[in-house]
Formats: sequence, structure tokens, C-alpha cells
Amino acid sequence: MVSVPAVVIAAPASGSGKTTLATGLIGALRRAGHRVAPFKVGPDYIDPGYHGLAAGRPGRNLDPVLCGPERIAPLYLHGSADCDIAVVEGVMGLFDGRIDENNSDPIAEGSTAQIAAMLGAPVILVVDARGHSQSLAALLHGFATYDSGIRLGGVILNRVGSERHEQVLRAACTRVGLPVLGALPRLAELEVPSRHLGLIPAVEHGSAAQAAVDAMTDLVAAHIDLAAVVALASSQTSGPSWNPAEELRLAAESGSAAGALIAQPEHGPAARVVPTVARVAGDSERAAAGAEWDRGTDQAFVTGGPIIAVAGGAAFTFGYAEHRELLEAAGARVVVFDPMRDELPSGTAGLVIPGGFPEEHAAALAANSPLLEQIAARARRGLPVHAECAGLLYLTRSLDGHRMAGVIDATAEFGPRLTLGYRDAVALNDSPLWRAGERIRGHEFHRTRLTAPAANPAAWAWRAPSGETVREGATTHHVHASYLHTHPAGNPSAIARFVATARAFADDEALV
Repeated sequence: MVSVPAVVIAAPASGSGKTTLATGLIGALRRAGHRVAPFKVGPDYIDPGYHGLAAGRPGRNLDPVLCGPERIAPLYLHGSADCDIAVVEGVMGLFDGRIDENNSDPIAEGSTAQIAAMLGAPVILVVDARGHSQSLAALLHGFATYDSGIRLGGVILNRVGSERHEQVLRAACTRVGLPVLGALPRLAELEVPSRHLGLIPAVEHGSAAQAAVDAMTDLVAAHIDLAAVVALASSQTSGPSWNPAEELRLAAESGSAAGALIAQPEHGPAARVVPTVARVAGDSERAAAGAEWDRGTDQAFVTGGPIIAVAGGAAFTFGYAEHRELLEAAGARVVVFDPMRDELPSGTAGLVIPGGFPEEHAAALAANSPLLEQIAARARRGLPVHAECAGLLYLTRSLDGHRMAGVIDATAEFGPRLTLGYRDAVALNDSPLWRAGERIRGHEFHRTRLTAPAANPAAWAWRAPSGETVREGATTHHVHASYLHTHPAGNPSAIARFVATARAFADDEALV
């Protein structure tokens, strides 16, 4: 497959304006007639929402920690199909990534630099110009020469104070041989509202988010040399594109989940044991051939597949595009619903509750008592449930004093401290997604906490930097709930198991 040329938007540090520049660049290139593929480095859920608004197509993530480095090129090729240029927004500073004191490599795992090297794409460094003068040359010299595998192709000066300030900064860039691709003035009105985990998701911000994206696009179009950016873009990526049906087939053949069995709980309608991956792998080919997408109703219809309900709306906005693609390739019919106003879709055989900000909408979630009662009752019957972070909170007895579903025997509240970082975790119990003993990589990112820890068996265990063993999350019946975010593309066997469990639940419900 021919690789689409790309530019990687990076910065010396967080807070330099990468999201504004990347989003505006995506919008300006699209306005100029380009088909733009938007990407974000790392486990970010919010920035891709703004990228998607600007590009008119889903924003996707490139995370070698969660997905494995071998999947980065295939995922890039998949996400950039039918495009003529890609814009990849970095994470933190250019060389910042997973902290590993035993790693002597100058490029940290999961860093923007690692992705740029994997793609063979040039880096555009966004510099917050506030406080910089001639010494900017020394900063740029360090970034340009720190690692020979990274090609620094140009600089964008952000938040420039005056014409004289811009002249001094341009001279500093010339001194180290780096072209200036644009200079943006300080404009406070472009600030997008944020909260404790970063920007407010575009879904929550509504028309104001689109207005912000339009303003970013206008700013970049007026101050960035788009022709120079397009001329700079390149990529050395090659190989096959990521394909969800093929991923499921390979997962079945690898033996990582072959022969695994899932049993319905004793109190379920009909105790039975169901083979997982082998059954799903055959169905995935039929699903890929027969799926039809109805964008008006936001439902995918696959003949004979179980209905997987996915929580959405303003409270549950964290998700990866590949999750839905894998569910559908495994034979599921995906239906998105809003827990603040809807009931469970008719015929629901599996429930996914992703991350988001339920603490901001706890009263509205609690007010939809019919849905809370539905979920609790169906979970007792064996409905498979996959809940991450916000989903975990929604399944507790209460969140900040507001009643929740009560599937997990715990209470939760907004806390004073941010918990953040990658985790190497091992599954402690069988669940609809993982077998006990399986190892995965996940990511924590939350400011809430369980005030009455779950009495249910823990979902995960991992070793903290202090050496302490951390047990986290909860499993009960066919429920897997945890603060840990995982990337489905890195765990296709888990998605296959989940759909197989949902199919078994649907079959048993039909017998009742």
C-alpha cells in the first residue's frame, strides 16, 4: 500500500499550542482541497475529537505502548486510506514518553519522536514564543541534533508578541538552519474551555467546539505557509494496512485465546460453555461482507449478530474508532445510546461503557432511573459488560452522592489528585474479555477515586514504581470494570471473546 505523506506536529513541552496548531492545520488543509488524515500520538481521547471536526473524518491514535510497535504502520495506513496528507499531533515534549529508568534509548517508548521515526515523517516544532529571544537558537539546535533519527523540518512560532519579536525569533531560527513555516500572534479568544483532564470534549462543547475549530482554521490559514507544509510532508511507511477481520483471524490462529471457554453464571437463564475465538473468527468474514452502515440512525446492521450497546452522549466520550470496527468485524451490531436520556436498546446482548466525564453529569445520569434499573437487572442475568474508567464509576452504587447502577459494590467521588500513567497489568480473574493470567498494557487517567473500595474480586494487578502490588477494578458475573483504559487494536482476542459472550447471552435469552 502506498504511504500517505505526513507531518508530525511536536513541541519542546506540553502547553506550547500543539492542539491549536494541529487542529487548525487539519482544517486549513481540508479547506484548501486536501483529504486530511488526522492522528494523535498516545492514549488521548479529547484532541482527536477536535481533529475529527476539522478533518470531517474520525481522529485516530497511534500508541505503540498500548497497541504494540508492530501495529503503528498498519494503523497509520488504515487511518490514512483515501487521503493525500496526514497530520500527526504529538504528545507532551518531542522526546517525552513512557518513563523507564532502565531504557538508555534517547527516544522514549510512546513518544512523539518514536512515532516520527516509525513513520519516517518530518517533525514541525511548535514553540511557545513567550519569553524567548535569541536563545531560541540554542533550544532549536538541541532538538535538531539530539537524535539523528529524527528529522526536524521546520518551526512554527506560536504566541508571538509583536513584529519586532517575530523578527528576532526568525533570525534565531535562521542561525541554526531551520525554516520558519509560520508565526501566530497571541489570541486569547482561541482558548478552548478545559477541565481537570484537559480540554472539554468536542461532543460536550457542541457548536462552540465547531466555532473554535473554525477559528483555529482561520488563524492557521492566515499565518502558516501551507504550500511549504505540503512540500515538507513525507512518510516511509510500508506494508499491509490494518484490517479488523484479519486481526481477529490472526488472534484465533495465534493460540493466545484458542480453546478459551466462557461459562454463563450459575444463576443465568441457561448455564452453558461457549468457545470464543474460533467461533467468532468464522463470523467475522460474514460480518465484513454483509455489514451495512445506516449513518442516519447511528446503527450498524449485521445479519444474525448480537447487539452491542455502546454508551455515548456527553458523559461517555472516550473511545477509539478501531473498537467499533473490531466489534463489527467480529459480527456485532453496534448501537450507540445516551445514558442520560435513553434506555437500553432493544435486544441488547452486550454493553460497553467507555471513559468520559460522568462526574460532570452525575445528576442527569442518576435521573435516568429506568436505565439504571435495566442495567442492574440484566447484569444479574449475565449480560456481558465492559466498563472503563467512567464506566466503572457508572456501575458503582453512587458517584459524588448520586445514585448509580449498583452493579459494582463500591462508591466513588471526585478526588484531589490526578492518577496518570501506563500500567503493565495482569488479569486476576476470568471475564468476558480476558482470561486470568493474561498480561496487557493499559493507561490510567482520572481524578476520581473509589471511596468504598469494591468488594468484588479485582480485575487487574500491577507493580507500582514503589514495588507495591496494586489491585484495581472489579469483576462480577460477566462484568469487567476498571479504571484502566485499553486499546482494542492491541487486544483483538478480548473483543472476539466479548462478542462471543454476547452471542451466547442472546441465544440464552431467546430460550427464556
